[in-house]
Amino acid sequence: MKNTFLVLLGFLILASPTALLAQQSPQLLTHGAMTECYAGRVTQDRTSRVSHFEKGQALGEQAVALDDRSAEAHFSLFCNLGELMRIDGELSITSVMGFRRMTKELDRTLELAPDHLDALSAKGTFLLRLPSLLGGDREKGEKLLRYVLLKSPQSVNARLSLAKSYCADGRHSEALSLASEALSLAQAQRLDDFAPEAEKVLAQLQTNAAKAN
Repeated sequence: MKNTFLVLLGFLILASPTALLAQQSPQLLTHGAMTECYAGRVTQDRTSRVSHFEKGQALGEQAVALDDRSAEAHFSLFCNLGELMRIDGELSITSVMGFRRMTKELDRTLELAPDHLDALSAKGTFLLRLPSLLGGDREKGEKLLRYVLLKSPQSVNARLSLAKSYCADGRHSEALSLASEALSLAQAQRLDDFAPEAEKVLAQLQTNAAKAN
C-alpha cells in the first residue's frame, strides 16, 4: 500500500510541472537566470551565447511563475530576452511579439521597483535607440540615463548609451569623455561583459569625432 502511494505521488509530480516548480526558490532561479545572462555576454561563441540566454530565459520564466511580484525575477527574464534579440550586435527587432514581451518584462520590473537602476538604464537606452514609431524618445532617454548616473556614478552602461547619443547629436567632446570614463570603470571593476563593448564604443566615437573635425 505504501509503495503504491509513492508511485502515485511520483506520477502526480511528473505530470505536474508546477509541483516541481514549487520546490524551487524564486531567488535561486533569479540568480541562476542572471548568471546565465552574464555568461552569455562574456562568451564569444554564438552557439554557446544562445544556449546561455535560452537557459537564462527558462530560469527567469520559472522565477516569475513562482513570484510575479519580484522585480528581480522580471528583470532577469528581460535580461535574457533582450540579449537574445541582440545576439549579433545591436538590438534587432526580428520579432514584434518577442520585442513586446521583452519590453513588457522591463516595464513590469519598473512597475514593481520604480528606482531599479539597471532597469532604468535599459529603459533609457531603448528610448534612445528606438525610432519614435516604436516609442523612442531621445530627450526622455537622456534624462533617465543622467538620473542613473546621478544615483550610480559607477554605471558603465548608462555612460556608453549617453555617449552614443551625445555623439549622434554632435557633442563629441562630451561623448568621448563619457566613453573614456566608461572604459576605465569597466576595467577597474573587471566587468568582462562591458569592457570589450566600452573599447569598441570609444574607438568608434574617436573615429566619428575625427571625421567631424
